[in-house]
Amino acid sequence: MEQNPESEYHAVHLLTNQGRALTSVFLCLATLFAPCAQAQSTDEVHVVPRNQSGHATPAPIFEPPGSDSALNAHTRPLRADVDLVLIPATVTDAKNRPVIDLQKQNFTVYEENEPQEIRNFSTEDAPISVGLILDVSKSMSNKFEVERKAVAEFFKGANPEDDYFVITLGDRPRIVADTTESLEQIQAKLAMVIPNGNTALLDGIYLGVDKLSSARYQRRALLIISDGGDNHSHYTSKEIKRLIQEADVLIYAIGIFDNMPVPVFKTIEEKLGKRLLTQITEETGGRTIPADDRNKVPEIAADISRELRQQYLLGYRSSNAAHDGKWRRIKLQVSASASADAIPPLHAYYKKGYLAPEK
Repeated sequence: MEQNPESEYHAVHLLTNQGRALTSVFLCLATLFAPCAQAQSTDEVHVVPRNQSGHATPAPIFEPPGSDSALNAHTRPLRADVDLVLIPATVTDAKNRPVIDLQKQNFTVYEENEPQEIRNFSTEDAPISVGLILDVSKSMSNKFEVERKAVAEFFKGANPEDDYFVITLGDRPRIVADTTESLEQIQAKLAMVIPNGNTALLDGIYLGVDKLSSARYQRRALLIISDGGDNHSHYTSKEIKRLIQEADVLIYAIGIFDNMPVPVFKTIEEKLGKRLLTQITEETGGRTIPADDRNKVPEIAADISRELRQQYLLGYRSSNAAHDGKWRRIKLQVSASASADAIPPLHAYYKKGYLAPEK
């Protein structure tokens, strides 16, 4: 806490006249009240220093009392021990239509180029824990209404047992709704939002993944609706990419990218938004679907909701029993002759690997 210069002057003058005995008294009082002054700090955001390795040191981002939520950057690891490796997979044909009639024998799984035995195979519409991350920054002012419509369309295809939450992105992410609230209540809250501020996209992804780490169901997903331009995050793209490698979360994104020439005031982060979203989603087995026509955003959201219901879930136990904490690459092959209605070639979306458990 900063000291008032005038107060310091009077304090020094008083100490000079009263002598060393009073000096001891004031030193004791200063020692007692210093912790209280620190506890009453009203700083909203703590700047994170870079360590010698060049990475940001994890620290909390605080919001003032009464906020809906805060980005709570835990330092605990999000990685869980892996016994059965689960691979959610979506298969589409040459016309980008979902292929939903495949069988276990139509899939082959490789880990580090070694074939693995598929022990579990399922296509059932099991409940899922899912978070929606909505960009409400100033750059989305003319796109926000379609976001609200997209939320409604996404939940139309949801399982009534789903566990869900909604995060909005501005200067910092906020959790605005969860499963205790109805769709009508969520829409009412979103109707009061006025897009403003910067875009803390990476911080929002961190908050979403962190919340899913204690989710109700084993199937977990995030859907991001944004123009992809991050210009205000605490975390870096490298740190978030590492985070999603450790977390078993499927991430989709709808990128609302303008076709018009990029204005001169656009930041480099906004220009690279599409690439950033694509790298993050494809790492998890999801994908980024661009919506150059923003009126198509609700339709795309509905398609993603259906796609989450039409996934295959494959499970295998790794032939490599070492608990070395290393990254292991996964490759999934699908038989092109598996479906009579599908038009080859078939394309599978799946996570590219996982971190092995540590001892």
